[in-house]
Amino acid sequence: MAPGKKDEAADRGWLATLRAVAAVMADRNDFRRNLIVNIGLFAVGVYIARNLSDIDLMAPQPIQ
Repeated sequence: MAPGKKDEAADRGWLATLRAVAAVMADRNDFRRNLIVNIGLFAVGVYIARNLSDIDLMAPQPIQ
């Protein structure tokens, strides 16, 4: 790829993803929309909880 040119395929991929998300959010099927949103929020919560559980690794270690 030449310098200064955008990766148009990647842009189209993100655009398609945004359109799919917008289509789900605009859908009248509340059960499916709520299920997808809740699973996404759960996944984010699990990711945060797993990463913050190792926060004690940043604490200074005792000198032996």
